[in-house]
Amino acid sequence: MGAGKASRRSGDDAEHVARRFLESQGLATVGRNYRTRGGEIDLIMRDGEVIVFVEVRFRTSSSFMAPADSIDSRKRSRIIQASRHYLQGRRMMDKALCRFDVVLISGPGREQEIEWIKDAFGA
Repeated sequence: MGAGKASRRSGDDAEHVARRFLESQGLATVGRNYRTRGGEIDLIMRDGEVIVFVEVRFRTSSSFMAPADSIDSRKRSRIIQASRHYLQGRRMMDKALCRFDVVLISGPGREQEIEWIKDAFGA
């Protein structure tokens, strides 16, 4: 398996873990891997009346940059742009309450730690 396929699989696995975790916390899955030219949203969830756009970050080792530190202003801007596209396409732009959460997953296999940062940044 090539490096690209391996990292994509790790990302898919992390999104699956994050989705299951958020569902266990009472959120409902609305969509996943929503892509536009300007950006991508890993998970779209519903928390009551709030639409939650979720960025999932995964690291197997703590020797690299912390997952939260990898979400710079450019990445936040791309997530916000994609969320606006999503809301406009559903005619929800002026009606929907929304927030941006981050789920950080670190560590190998069964030793994974999950950190959920609600309302991690604003639009």
